[in-house]
This record gives sequence, structure tokens and C-alpha cells, in this order.
Amino acid sequence: MTLLDIKTDVSYCVGSFAEGLDHPECIAWGSDGYAYAGGEAGQLYRIDVKQNSFEEFGRAPQFVGGLCQDGSGFLYLCSGDKVYRCDQKGVLTVYSEGTDDEPMIAPNYPVFDKNGGLYVSDSGGWGDDNGKIFKILPGGETQLWSDTPKEFPNGLCISPDGSYLYVVVSLNSPRVERIPIDPEGSAGIRELVVEIPNSVPDGLAFDSEGNLYISCYRPDSIFRFNDDQGLETVVHDYEGTMMAAPTNIAFCGDRLNDLLSSNLGRWHITRYDIDACGHPLNYPIVE
Repeated sequence: MTLLDIKTDVSYCVGSFAEGLDHPECIAWGSDGYAYAGGEAGQLYRIDVKQNSFEEFGRAPQFVGGLCQDGSGFLYLCSGDKVYRCDQKGVLTVYSEGTDDEPMIAPNYPVFDKNGGLYVSDSGGWGDDNGKIFKILPGGETQLWSDTPKEFPNGLCISPDGSYLYVVVSLNSPRVERIPIDPEGSAGIRELVVEIPNSVPDGLAFDSEGNLYISCYRPDSIFRFNDDQGLETVVHDYEGTMMAAPTNIAFCGDRLNDLLSSNLGRWHITRYDIDACGHPLNYPIVE
């Protein structure tokens, strides 16, 4: 595999693999040693990052937003107005449709806490400011966890110490916020983390040093943020070819030292050599 240099404020190298995916928005590292992605027509892809190969093993009813995996190998994915649970053979069951009072509109991204609670951003309609965040308890019981932020909440991640849910807000003052998770699991008062003007941020991931990586649907960029250094550009592709609307990001590989992004505007996954390792995700056993 040849790693190609692109225009970047920090001289990292970038390479592509898994050519032939159908406009993937999501990428996630699983508990079973594979990466997973979804396609525009609902395809579910299992990716061997060592062999640079993939297979389609299932299909959701509609476009696949974000996804994640539990400790038993089940995938949880956002498609249409529902969250689905998928086994390793690609068989899907509905895991949540929201609540009776607040049905899901456009679930976008799921992330697990260590206890098996699945937080799901519901972006709502583009520009409608009707987003919210649900929490699905093990087994599927669902609660409206937070009715803010409303301005197209998107990618999520849990802080390394488990005390905050970080949320991308894609529109109407693009930014990242965080919401405290209190000891009982309820939502606290949200806090601004960083504003990212003139962008449409989408995905989030923490590295092992506590740095927060933020991928952007527009422009074709990934930023890194910490309190000491502020916001800096890690990589930017002005051509939009090697990076093409990089939506979700994930640290993958046995040592979590491969930062990968999906590319909603193209047909491949992009790999970044940034000399960092990801913070391990939660893979609870969900009965």
C-alpha cells in the first residue's frame, strides 16, 4: 500500500483502502478485531484492516449512519428512524424507535457507556433545530436523555473517565459540547468545549493522551483539540479526493494506532499516520 502525502498543516501521511464501499458515512472498530462501516443503500461492511479487504455481510433497510459493537459481537446501527441490532450473520432486529412521546426522527450515531447504556444522537431535520439525545438501556428500554443540543447533534463519544458525553453540533454555530453524566446516569447541564466556525463537524474520537479529534463533513479536515493547545488542523485535503467529506473517525487496529475515516463523498476508507493511539472504547456485554 502506498501512502500519499496531501496538503496538511502537519506533515502526516494518508493512504486509502477498502476501495469499493458505497459512500460510507460510518466507521467503527469492533470488539472482534474488525472495522465496520455502512453504505448508502444500507450495506453493512466488515473490514479486515490487516488484509485490506472487506465483505458485505448484511443490509439495513435504509442509509446507515453511525454504528458500534458490543462485547458479544452484536452491532448497533442507525438507519432511517430506528436503531437496529445486528448479529454476525447480518440478521437485524429493531432495538429502539425512541419513546411513545418522542419517536426517533433521524438517529445518527450510537456510543456505549461501560454499563451497556447506548447513547444515540437524533439529529432531527437539517436546519430544523429539533435534535435530541436518547439513552437505550440494555434490552431496549429507551428514554429521552437530553432535549439539547437541538442544532443537529451528530457524532458522540464518551470521555476517557466516563463522566461526560461529548456531542458534535453540526449547525447553527458549529461546535463540540459535552454533557455531564451524573452518578445515576442522568444528564447534567451541557458545556461548550470548542467552537469550529465555517465548518460542518461530524465525528469524534479520543486518543490515549486525552486529545479530542474532530472530523468534518465540510471542509475536508480533521482537527485536534486539547485545553492547552486549543484547536489545530491535523490534516486537510483541499482537493477533496483522499479525504472526501470525512464523517466518522475511529482508532483501529490491535494497538489502536490506525486512525481511519469514512468518506461520505467517495468509495473508500482513509488511513492517517498520526503517531497516536486511541483511547479504548466500551464493549459491554448486552443481554
